[in-house]
Amino acid sequence: MHALLDSGAADNFMDMDLAKRLRIPMTPLERVVPVTSVDGRPLQPYPIQNRTQPLQMIVQGHRETLQFLIICAPSSPLILGFPWLRLHDPRISWSQGRILEWGTQCQAHLSPPTSMPDRPDGDTGQTPPNLPLPYRDLAAVFDKRRATTLPPHRPYDMEIKLQPGTSPPRGRLFSLSPAESRAMEEYIDQALQQGFIRPSSSPGAAGFFFVRKKEGDLRPCIDYRGLNKITVKDRHPLPLLTSALDAISQARIFTKLDLRSAYNLVRIKAGDEWKTAFITPTGHWEYQVMPFGLCNSPAVFQRLINDVLRDMLGRWVFAYLDDILIYSKSEAEHLHHVRAVLTRLLDNNLFCKPEKCSFHQRSVSFLGYMISDKGLTMDPQKVQAVRDWPLPTSLKQLQSFLGFCNFYRRFIKDFSTIVAPLTSLTRPSPPSQPFRLTPDAVRAFQHLVARFTSAPILRHPDHAVPFVVEVDASDVGAGAILSQAGPDDRLHPCAYFSRKFSTTQQKYGVGDRELLAIKWALEEWRQWLLGTTQPFTIWTDHQNLTHIRSAKQLNPRQARWALFFEPYEFHLAYRPGTKNQKADALSRQFTHPTPTSEPAPILPEHRFLAHLRWPLEEAIQNALRDDPAPPETPAGRLYVPTACRSEALSWAHSSRLSGHAGFSRTLRFLKRALWWPRMERDVKDYTSACDVCARSKTSNQASVGTLRPLPVPSRPWSHVGLDFVTGLPPVNDLNTIMTVTDRFSKAVHFIALPGLPSARRTAELFLENVVRLHGFPVDVVSDRGPQFTARFWRAFCHLLGASVSLSSGYHPQTNGQTERANQQLGRYLRCFVSAQPSQWPKYLLWAELSHNLHTSSATLMSPFEVCYGYQPPVFAHQEPEVAVPAAQSLVRRCRNAWIKARASITRANARYSHQHLRRHRPGPSYAPGDKVWVSTADLRVRAGSRKLAPRFLGPYPVQRVINPVTYRLRLPASLRIHPTFHISRLKPYVESSLLPPPAPAPPPARFLDGEPIYTVRRILDARRRGRGWQYLVDWADYGPEERSWEPARSILDPALVSDFWDRRGRPGTSGAVPGPGGPVRTQAPKPASPS
Repeated sequence: MHALLDSGAADNFMDMDLAKRLRIPMTPLERVVPVTSVDGRPLQPYPIQNRTQPLQMIVQGHRETLQFLIICAPSSPLILGFPWLRLHDPRISWSQGRILEWGTQCQAHLSPPTSMPDRPDGDTGQTPPNLPLPYRDLAAVFDKRRATTLPPHRPYDMEIKLQPGTSPPRGRLFSLSPAESRAMEEYIDQALQQGFIRPSSSPGAAGFFFVRKKEGDLRPCIDYRGLNKITVKDRHPLPLLTSALDAISQARIFTKLDLRSAYNLVRIKAGDEWKTAFITPTGHWEYQVMPFGLCNSPAVFQRLINDVLRDMLGRWVFAYLDDILIYSKSEAEHLHHVRAVLTRLLDNNLFCKPEKCSFHQRSVSFLGYMISDKGLTMDPQKVQAVRDWPLPTSLKQLQSFLGFCNFYRRFIKDFSTIVAPLTSLTRPSPPSQPFRLTPDAVRAFQHLVARFTSAPILRHPDHAVPFVVEVDASDVGAGAILSQAGPDDRLHPCAYFSRKFSTTQQKYGVGDRELLAIKWALEEWRQWLLGTTQPFTIWTDHQNLTHIRSAKQLNPRQARWALFFEPYEFHLAYRPGTKNQKADALSRQFTHPTPTSEPAPILPEHRFLAHLRWPLEEAIQNALRDDPAPPETPAGRLYVPTACRSEALSWAHSSRLSGHAGFSRTLRFLKRALWWPRMERDVKDYTSACDVCARSKTSNQASVGTLRPLPVPSRPWSHVGLDFVTGLPPVNDLNTIMTVTDRFSKAVHFIALPGLPSARRTAELFLENVVRLHGFPVDVVSDRGPQFTARFWRAFCHLLGASVSLSSGYHPQTNGQTERANQQLGRYLRCFVSAQPSQWPKYLLWAELSHNLHTSSATLMSPFEVCYGYQPPVFAHQEPEVAVPAAQSLVRRCRNAWIKARASITRANARYSHQHLRRHRPGPSYAPGDKVWVSTADLRVRAGSRKLAPRFLGPYPVQRVINPVTYRLRLPASLRIHPTFHISRLKPYVESSLLPPPAPAPPPARFLDGEPIYTVRRILDARRRGRGWQYLVDWADYGPEERSWEPARSILDPALVSDFWDRRGRPGTSGAVPGPGGPVRTQAPKPASPS
């Protein structure tokens, strides 16, 4: 095609008729462009409205990508304007009409001498033997040598987009054997010569290693799993063969082409080569062509082949990655079509593999289908695994086949009748009778196989529906099923697969055999599974395989297969073998019948001396002499006399065998072998009263305790709450906020402080910020912080005439309104100062104003309106010009606001109580003297492991009932916690006569300088920790379960340490005794609280 060089043209132009004839895609311009001559006169009546998409133009071996404005110029279909001439600066022979030399900056666009030669008139090199005579002049498209040269840069070069903030990781450097080192040098030298790789200085690099092929050759592999994990996925769709069904169904002759080294025919986008870097023991390299193993390779190559064959697709060509199908209605037409495709491939440096090409066929196998003049049908090979199922020759093989059948029985009408001759053979038969299929069973087997390979069971794959692949591997073979959900939401098979393992493959480990089954399935159904619009699921019964894509250590075989999986998007899911029977049955078709053998005893009967007996069983047998079993004793169960029931309950509940099971499990455990009247009641009493269970188990039921809202105040600021927000970034010595809330109006004050204040400072702040503004309060609610439990604070509030209300132990909901205000303050500050934390003090007054201006869900008014009787205007122009109201009017307005607020709060409290009851249950009521357990959820239990620490302490007696949900307990001084608890932190202590009497409680701890001390019985062992020693202490009056390791400084009696080393022998040769000096004591601190 000729082009006009016009130095007076302001851009590049293409004639509208040429664009339409070549079906060149166009895009509209954002603004139309008028077409004028030098003197400003319009050259066409309408402006330019469209521009072509980027096109590749080749001029004398020079390649570039251009866009053309669309005009009406039939005399000059292509015009290259002044911008093109200025960019390329060519030296032109006007007499010859040729470009003699390109500008220096254009050399990068020149094709390599060998990559785009003039098309030969005859054969080049050796002509493929299966190449038909009409295409012999195009033999260059099958030249293997040309397929191994560096392709030029094109618009569809592979761009590797990384997720924000990521960079390719640096993989491990694999050590290579001498043979692998020689192979690596040969590969690097060849790839450098071809231009496929070049030296790299990339910060990242993938690992390089070899795997051995079946033939014994070494094949290089690069582990791009880390790069693929951070690559933005290219969702370019792969075409569906069914979309071209109408055009294909009218064709009568077909040719199939397969491209050679397809991925190496695409360049990496300039500037992205460093991302493909890999390391070897001899250097650091990066690819200039698309290597195998990158996740976006299929999408990139499909985009290339679509652009190259765009004007032919859907008319006489279908292209799926490197597979191309050419179809025509007649022989003459087909010759033209095949020549056009081969020519286009050669022009674009794409080459074919002749041994995988088929020319001028009446039917071809393509992408899992058989394509012929009769249309599209399923490839028989896809159902061969079921169609060739061998006749069962043993009962085990028949059961495997029937298990496969049961999964699809719902798709076969009268399945039970059809399968009856086969199921009758599974009934027990004499061992002497050999297994043999009856004629009816053979016909039933053949009928079922035929039904499995036809509709409605078998469905055509639909790329709009997610695929499901079920795989399994036995000792001798692999099986797989490709399925999709049908309109009935049931899985229908699309294809079956099975293959027998070779002798070598049978020696693989279980994981490798299962992984090989997955690889075979993906290879078999590549045309359906590669490039799916949504990930597919692979079900396997080998759970370790679910982590194969993130595994750090892989053997060479697994590494090779892991790279094969990279282009596929799938999720590996585990399913137990008992639920994976369809694929399992296919994998066991090749199982050889194994002879059965009768079990033989290892020891003769006379070698057994006695049967194992339990002490409980002997005790029951002895007690039965005085308390015989009643006639209603169930058959097969042993009656337990009254004297043995406590022991039986202890064995069934508290032994290591039973593990302190709950009521239901303990009862079922006993019912297996034992019985006595009212056993269920006794088991319930015993398990409820078990001290170990009470300490160690938490309830799975809803929390106990009903909501008891605080009394509704009668006016604003009569009942206030106080709390502190800590942990803020220091700004001008400020790092704490004091929160003051009014329980009536819901108003707040936020006061910035330089740290947690003392009780005196808290009182001063309260006077300055609350009493000064709102008068004396009636009640002050707070937590049990040291400021509020101090005597000074109580005396201060007493002088103000206010009562002090402290929240119950570990129940912050008591002061819930202040806690809620703290949450809202935290959200406000995060929204405005998260980027500049040092600005939080400046936003504190705005946070307070925002809270006080917003409507409260409890009062249905803003705190400002409740306090002052009116809502302040948000904008100045909203303030009405009215006279100042009289004092009596203002008082009346405030009174009305308070009445409304009080009624709203009362209704809100009722609503909150109702909602609280939906998630909580009423708790038990306790009286003074009752014993309860105390939850350790909020206590600091000094134990070796928080995970294994007791869940409850106690039991402790109730000293006083403060209200129906708050109790004061009588606690030992060693606990050093406040004795007031909410009912949700307590559970009742239950006693039962069936339990043995509890062991006497250990003596309480004594105190030395405010620290509890306990008596040490002896030291059992020693170990070095850092520069010091630790001793294993056996505590006096405590069981062996309380033994603990203590540092040497905690042992106050040196004689205990000296006695231990005298028994054990001195460490080292110096004779020094590791341990503390100091006064003689017989006590040491014990870490765990006595309970």
